[in-house]
Amino acid sequence: MRHHDEGRDHDEADLEIRPQEDHAAGPTAVAVSMKRSLEHMGMRRTAETLLRLNQAEGFDCMSCAWPDPDPGHRHKAEFCENGAKAVAEEATRSRATPEFFARHSIADLDSHSEHWLGQQGRITHPMVKRPGATHYEPIDWDDAFALIGGQLKALDSPDEAIFYTSGRASNEAAFAYQLFVRAFGTNNLPDCSNMCHESTSIALQESIGIGKASVVMEDVYDAKLIVLQGQNPGTNHPRMLSALEKAKQNGAKILSINPLREAGLVNFKNPQTPRGMVGSGTDLSDMHLPIALNGDLALLQAFGSLLVEWDALDHAFIDQYTIGFESWKQHVAAVDWDVVTETTGLSREQITDAATLLRDSDATVYCWAMGLTQHRNSVAIIKEITNLALAQGNIGKRGAGLFPVRGHSNVQGDRTMGIWERPPGHFLDALQKEFRFDPPRANGYDTVDSIRAMRDGKAHFFLGLGGNFVQAAPDTEVTAAALRKTRMTVHISTKINRSHLVCGETALILPTKGRTEKDVQASGPQFVSVEDSTCSVHASRGPLDPASPHLESEVGIVTRIAEATIGDRYGIDWKGMRENYANIRLHISRVVPGCEGYEVNVRRPGGFILPHPPRDSRTFETRSGRAEFAVSPIEVVQVPPGHVILQTLRSHDQFNTTIYGYSDRYRGIEGGRRVIFMHRDDIAALGFDDGDMVDLFTRWDADERVRCAQNFRIVEYDTPRGSAAAYYPETNPLVPLDSTALGSNCPTSKSVVISLARTKGRDGNQAGDQDEVGADWTHKTDPEPHHLS
Repeated sequence: MRHHDEGRDHDEADLEIRPQEDHAAGPTAVAVSMKRSLEHMGMRRTAETLLRLNQAEGFDCMSCAWPDPDPGHRHKAEFCENGAKAVAEEATRSRATPEFFARHSIADLDSHSEHWLGQQGRITHPMVKRPGATHYEPIDWDDAFALIGGQLKALDSPDEAIFYTSGRASNEAAFAYQLFVRAFGTNNLPDCSNMCHESTSIALQESIGIGKASVVMEDVYDAKLIVLQGQNPGTNHPRMLSALEKAKQNGAKILSINPLREAGLVNFKNPQTPRGMVGSGTDLSDMHLPIALNGDLALLQAFGSLLVEWDALDHAFIDQYTIGFESWKQHVAAVDWDVVTETTGLSREQITDAATLLRDSDATVYCWAMGLTQHRNSVAIIKEITNLALAQGNIGKRGAGLFPVRGHSNVQGDRTMGIWERPPGHFLDALQKEFRFDPPRANGYDTVDSIRAMRDGKAHFFLGLGGNFVQAAPDTEVTAAALRKTRMTVHISTKINRSHLVCGETALILPTKGRTEKDVQASGPQFVSVEDSTCSVHASRGPLDPASPHLESEVGIVTRIAEATIGDRYGIDWKGMRENYANIRLHISRVVPGCEGYEVNVRRPGGFILPHPPRDSRTFETRSGRAEFAVSPIEVVQVPPGHVILQTLRSHDQFNTTIYGYSDRYRGIEGGRRVIFMHRDDIAALGFDDGDMVDLFTRWDADERVRCAQNFRIVEYDTPRGSAAAYYPETNPLVPLDSTALGSNCPTSKSVVISLARTKGRDGNQAGDQDEVGADWTHKTDPEPHHLS
């Protein structure tokens, strides 16, 4: 055991601006992976973990949800730089012991950066913050579960409790969790998907009958054209680059559509090959469209208009499998090209050239991520992608399909297991038959509605199965105030994060085992299972001894909370599930569609692929029984003079809210995070210079409250006019809680209309007309912001 240096936090005065890189990965990625791994884990643990990462008999990466190749085609080093960082963070030798919590009050911990908190290591004991206390203190497990059960039983209604899930939870933990919550009596099961790919799930469910990708890995390899839209694979799912390289070698073309020309869209230096280590790498995008923020719907409809004009359509597929084509055809044929070019920031010539790639391909895979899912019109955008795929018959054939790339390792599996505030009736019917109780039928709260419920005093209890809720959610100050109004907050976690410091009247941290660790229960060693972005389900087995003998597994924690809350009501054998996870998988096989024979199938090397009717048989389980074209009007975001649209995004040195470090080397940012990327003409038009320090403001008409994020350095960058970018969670305070996507209620974190004002004084306060601005409590790392170089 070791303790991380608890002294100096990061100082953003170290920030440097360097040239952007023109390639992803290469020898630098290898060097960084090894450096971080050895620093956190040492030589032995590095070998024990990384050589088992994403292997058939090993453990699944806790980072993104990129699918693994077939077991026979996996590299011995089947991981990327950011996967190695994720493993190093979890398998660190550093420990946050009860003595650490005794040295640091909650207020003191809250004064530190998110990165510093994470570097303190694995939490070793269950901890409690009692009413009125300033510190966390240790508590034994039995007392912790009794506290939680007592609080839940004291609620006037089960609907006064919120049960959040992060995408890292295993299928077994997720199934047990949703079972407990529904046996308790509520569908309040918000999850991280509500904030990212919910728009995808809604759009695809309505259009093709299932909210998941319609491709397998071989389709990517065999595609004639791959469209990458609203995503940054080099940072957010780097192993995708190997698949893109293989597709290029097979003759595919790649069209990238994104406001920023990210390194991972340009060139890939595969560290598994000599050409990647010492050569020029593989060029990826054949064409790049630097689209303005929220121009995607207009662009896609322009593509549709051109395909209709050229009659580049699969009429046989349209006639046999779809409905609504004529209405869509008439709609896109009448597209206003002036609106298209103004909204996209692209010329008609650029758009036409890109459309020829679609026209000339008879096997196209459409890939997208959160760059498309976090706008007010995101559901319409994704339906428009689906329209294009349907128009050319690119669903249900080899080398073609729809591929939403999920950003968290088991977020899709959690939804399959029932983590959803709006469960389908057939799932509840199966649950009722299996466990002999009547689960609640009314919809529960999603993430945004959960925050509203806590804010408004309608919910008094919050339990988070993983995650860092207060940093992941929008409107940070509103979210924090909502959590503080609760009677109890409970977090099932591996390491300290900000949410532990935003406490209800009573707060508990329940430390859990991670993916890298052995899980031995009464029946012997256990494994868990996960589902990737292509519906592939496989096993995961950790190789390391647990970070502390006082840790419980996620399944163990969930089932013991269930016992403390509902006891033997309904005769559910919680103890049997905890002692042998095969008992959970048996229930899964009888409740979850497509999981028949789960135990046998998941034990096979590489696991199994869940059914997907559109992919497998061109069957569409929609209201009409056919794939449905959608007609959506183009809505233009209104940007007042003196404002720009902001997208929030990750750096290369973070995973979601986990900050690994301060090196966003692909974009040339070293040593800091409080930057805003802007076009040079926008900088000049707003009266600023490159390098100026500014505060960022959002005014939301619905509540007239001014939201502020302070002390950001302007960085001149190659981004479209009117489109700016900055990192989250630092900019989450600017995203209004009530600004959400139509149909999915997903926060609009890629369409935030902001203004800028010059930072005044060393304390970061803004003089002038920006009154009633709340403190920017995310700004924990910059004691002397004016010393930036």
